[in-house]
Amino acid sequence: MTVDNDGPQPPQKLSLVVFSGAFDRIHYALATAAAAAAAARPVTLFFTMDAIRALSRTVEDGSVGWTSIDGARARDEAFAAAGVAGFEELVTACTALDVRFMVCEMGLRVLGLTGADLRDDIKIFDGGIVSFLNDARADGAMLFV
Repeated sequence: MTVDNDGPQPPQKLSLVVFSGAFDRIHYALATAAAAAAAARPVTLFFTMDAIRALSRTVEDGSVGWTSIDGARARDEAFAAAGVAGFEELVTACTALDVRFMVCEMGLRVLGLTGADLRDDIKIFDGGIVSFLNDARADGAMLFV
């Protein structure tokens, strides 16, 4: 963050590495991305390792993949009851606000998944760490969630 006479200037781009498979962390990454995009900041979410499961197409019962995360359905219902945006609301908001979703090729291989295993209702870019780093900007911020 740079400082000038008018005070701190916000980063011009937000790049988030989402590597935790915990529902609360993934939910918070989506909320942060939606807020930054709503404030006219470009945002990239880079899903890797266990967080990739949140973007998987379906689980055995036909639900989207994030619902298979331990406690996800109960947490999502609790958030909704508290007036907090749910997982699907945040995905929809991020998509509408042009948040860029990237999925790590290495993470897919580690989990034994391919691009075909991911949701098709979200535009998801594949790439690796180099692609993600090339997408980031020097005047931006990078967060690990």
